[in-house]
Amino acid sequence: MSRAPGHRRGCLAGLFSGLFTVAALALLAVLVATFVFNAPGPPAKSGAETTVVLRRGAGLNEIAAALEQAQVVPSAPMFVAAAQLTGGGRRLKAGEYAFASRTSLKQVLAKLRAGEIVHHRVTIPEGLTSQQAVDILNASPLLTGQVPTPTEGAILPETYDVTRGQDRASVLQRMMDDRDALLAQLWAKRRAGLPFKTPQEAVTLASIVEKETAKASERPRVAAVYLNRLRIGMRLQSDPTVIYGVSRGLPLGRGLLQSELDAPNPYNTYQLAGLPPGPIANPGRASLAAVLDPPTTDELYFVADGTGGHLFSSSYEQQEANVARWRAIERARAAAPKPAGDR
Repeated sequence: MSRAPGHRRGCLAGLFSGLFTVAALALLAVLVATFVFNAPGPPAKSGAETTVVLRRGAGLNEIAAALEQAQVVPSAPMFVAAAQLTGGGRRLKAGEYAFASRTSLKQVLAKLRAGEIVHHRVTIPEGLTSQQAVDILNASPLLTGQVPTPTEGAILPETYDVTRGQDRASVLQRMMDDRDALLAQLWAKRRAGLPFKTPQEAVTLASIVEKETAKASERPRVAAVYLNRLRIGMRLQSDPTVIYGVSRGLPLGRGLLQSELDAPNPYNTYQLAGLPPGPIANPGRASLAAVLDPPTTDELYFVADGTGGHLFSSSYEQQEANVARWRAIERARAAAPKPAGDR
């Protein structure tokens, strides 16, 4: 039975109308998805950003739930769909993340795929003993695991980037590797004629320089004094070495006693010639560089000047005058009236 031409035209028109409707709906869905993907996300619960910790091994659904609970994304299903549709749902990296308020879904996914985790800092000040450095690592709530105390002088005091959950052993190993790399570099370029034969002896002297002055500008000069003494066989007579022998580098809270200066111990450089048996602290870059590339001087003495620095001299007579000046400063300070709060 034949159909009239008008009937066929009506069917085609209906088909085209249906296809147009489907296409329009699909386009609308794409536009809506694109808008949602790029639109600003939820505001932070408090402050300017939200921190979320995603555990290692977490799957896509767990990550989505954590982000929804923290109000970083509008909903977990929406995040899962976006991750799957854009690909790379399995390439999301664990760690600690900070998301600015109203971060878009697109930006959240980009941050997780790039692994833009939060970095924290742990600072090891110059001149600490290895035990004190390990104490700082152990006190950090960000790090995990336990570490043994390395040998004295084995780490490089610096500020190190760390991440939440990082193993303390890996942080300590980086500190030791950095020390080894720096020492190898400085040792290769050391000045000729230095009075020690091994890099470890250089670290030992650098640790003494580190403890003798807090002023970076003085370290080369202090290093030169001790190197001059070593060359002529003169005792170093360094108070910090005696303190290390008494307390293993912990502050005494008082001056050294004459009995401690007179008592023999392996680190008492008033009693023994040459370097002590090992470092007394962990020296920083400036002190290591100072002992391996010192200035040329004939100075053999230094004493505190009352301002945080030191007076240097080449003769014992000048040193005696400088010491007398320092003793006068000490007496004046002792005699000065104390503030009411210090009495």
